[in-house]
Amino acid sequence: MITNKIKEQGYFLNFSQKKTKGIEVMPISEQASNLLVESKDPKAKVFMGVKYSAYPYKHLFQWIRVAGITKDITFLCFRHIFATLQLFNGTDIYTDSKMLGHKYLKTTQVYAKIVDESKRKAADRIKLEM
Repeated sequence: MITNKIKEQGYFLNFSQKKTKGIEVMPISEQASNLLVESKDPKAKVFMGVKYSAYPYKHLFQWIRVAGITKDITFLCFRHIFATLQLFNGTDIYTDSKMLGHKYLKTTQVYAKIVDESKRKAADRIKLEM
């Protein structure tokens, strides 16, 4: 992954999507860009301290334990959390879909159902005494 900064447009990641084989350009925050290791080598490590090996979840599990989380969490869970938080915070489903690299909007609609369910629960919380 290579980060680029386009004047007045911010930071971007350029990467190849494994599943769809598409070349993606993903906007990221300046903070996220600062966390990345800069390298022209496309096989270079993205995050400092993460060792890419046969045990890809080793560091993830360490970070989860340090945070006191006891639930089993994978990278797929992080994608799910990211997508859902984007929708909860007002990102439209089309943009969320593109940020996840989904080829079809239908794939992203699973996350929208979670938001719809949350809206239903929120609406049901208001009860007027009459």
